[in-house]
Amino acid sequence: MTEGTTSAAAEGADTLTRLEQEGEVAADYLEGLLDIADLDGDIDMDVEADRAAVSIISDASSRDLQKLVGRDGEVLEALQELTRLAVHRETGDRSRLMLDIGGYRAKKRAELSELGAKAAAEVRSTGEPVKMKPMTPFERKVVHDAVKAAGLRSESEGEEPQRFVVVLPA
Repeated sequence: MTEGTTSAAAEGADTLTRLEQEGEVAADYLEGLLDIADLDGDIDMDVEADRAAVSIISDASSRDLQKLVGRDGEVLEALQELTRLAVHRETGDRSRLMLDIGGYRAKKRAELSELGAKAAAEVRSTGEPVKMKPMTPFERKVVHDAVKAAGLRSESEGEEPQRFVVVLPA
């Protein structure tokens, strides 16, 4: 093994360890939150695309977890930011951790991928750019990925919270 390969492998292992640590800190924080709120839920940790991913899942009434998602995922977004802050406080590193509750984000990701693919198909057939409705950074990222997978390009325009994706002809 060359020296460059060794350091790259070590760096990859360090990143994985750091992301696993982020997941553990986040899980501890969220378990405390669930206890305070007297809600049942299991914490699942993973590493996806160079970021820690933590999910709260429950066998109990999904209605309980729905409170933690809120309308259009607003509470979920706030909890994700609070969890990131807790990780930052503990590790000293800025976190890009993704939080999902009751499968909300996974379902939303599938819907947004389909929306991005449809917009790409429309642009391909008309040759005209398509402007989409304002979205959160998470939603825009999923749409950009879907448009790229369809072989087109896209960009974000506008200012938060009215930032939106524009799908462009090839």
